[in-house]
Amino acid sequence: MGKMTTKLIANNKKAYHDYFIEDKYEAGIELFGTEVKSIRMGKCSIKESFIRIDKGEVYVCGMHINPYEKGNIFNKDPLRTRKLLLHRSEITKLGSRIAEKGYTLVPLQVYFKGSLVKMEIGLAKGKKLYDKRDDIAKKDQKREIDREMKQSLR
Repeated sequence: MGKMTTKLIANNKKAYHDYFIEDKYEAGIELFGTEVKSIRMGKCSIKESFIRIDKGEVYVCGMHINPYEKGNIFNKDPLRTRKLLLHRSEITKLGSRIAEKGYTLVPLQVYFKGSLVKMEIGLAKGKKLYDKRDDIAKKDQKREIDREMKQSLR
């Protein structure tokens, strides 16, 4: 069997700005056929979505998948809650970590792995306002240094 190819569909850059990502997990998503077709066309957004654990099951809420144009009556609600598929041990581990103060689960990206739709989720701790300012300052410094280096090469 050849190497699995991955194709990025949706990315959540805001998660890295708002949270410290401590751990990453790969989860399958329970989808219907028309949703997979729509994702294949890149019509998916996880900007406003969040993840919750309920009765030992993991769900992603607010993930938007545009209705498939040729799907008519088979189309589902674009914002419906979708179940994430993880191993029981992973769910238990995540559940205990979320019980700790300040931890949450955030969707990081949606991608195809071979023919399967996967979601990368991150165990995250919220950043305080000063952490965000610190990150922005570091980014600005790096940009300034890169600009100086580029000019000195000319």
